[in-house]
Amino acid sequence: MKYIIIGLGYFGSSLAVKLTAMGHEVIAVDSDIAKVTQHKDRITHTVCLDATDQQALATLPLSDTDMVLVGIGEDFGASVMAVANFKQLGVKKLIGRAISPLHQTVLEAIGVDKIIRPETESAERLAKSLDLKDILDSLDLTEDYNIIQATVPVRYVGKTIQEANFRQKYNINVLTIIRPKDSTNLFGRTQRKPAAIGVVAADTVFQADDIMVLFGKMEDIRKVLH
Repeated sequence: MKYIIIGLGYFGSSLAVKLTAMGHEVIAVDSDIAKVTQHKDRITHTVCLDATDQQALATLPLSDTDMVLVGIGEDFGASVMAVANFKQLGVKKLIGRAISPLHQTVLEAIGVDKIIRPETESAERLAKSLDLKDILDSLDLTEDYNIIQATVPVRYVGKTIQEANFRQKYNINVLTIIRPKDSTNLFGRTQRKPAAIGVVAADTVFQADDIMVLFGKMEDIRKVLH
């Protein structure tokens, strides 16, 4: 896919570098030539350009771009102007980064396709992992439902999925289990790496050090882990 990312701060540059490494074509834009130069060897294309200038933005290959993401965070005015410019230029898909509720409200009013708040989302994921010591990671699917990774509580070790009966007791589904597995590296050495065991069956037995991947409401997941 082809992306245009506006803003080469920490968030924008990290995203642009990762997308480039994944094989996507990325045009990263910033008005600071020092940032453009700093990242030019790790991103497909870097351009020094003022995103608040609609005429300048029109020189970019917008019709060939699948998604535009305005990652400017600190400069509220520049972020809003850039988003408004891209909206008027009719890009295929427009994503805006918001750093405050007011910022989000303004972007919603302009009519972006999606709003991201990476700082808030990261904080929420961290809060969940700190709230329950067994939670290793979490992903919000909707406001109510989550997918989480959690170490299996000791009381379930040695029990089967059927015996644990999460679905009936707590309305929780076990999507899979991540379990240490021996593998051989390029030098012929054996290493233990975590690997998903696939779709679990009723007779799958929980083992010590298993990581469960659970789907359900956070309030129900708490009951399983407490």
